[in-house]
Amino acid sequence: MIGLWLFTDYLSRIGLPFIWGLIGFLFVPCTTIAYAVAENSFGGLQGWGTVIFAAGIVIDILLYASGRRGRQERVAT
Repeated sequence: MIGLWLFTDYLSRIGLPFIWGLIGFLFVPCTTIAYAVAENSFGGLQGWGTVIFAAGIVIDILLYASGRRGRQERVAT
């Protein structure tokens, strides 16, 4: 995502202010990338753009859940 942000205008074309891009990078990177793809390649959150965006949300949730489960297993051991 850093490469996408630094070397292309893919994220700037969707109109996100710098602070929202930074927050997205830190907390929900998959959702941020999915939103950029939906806006740039699918014309926004319509049709397949919504599916791509929803997939990004699901992937971020799964990443957070797997991280929590890993921490709980380490503490229990």
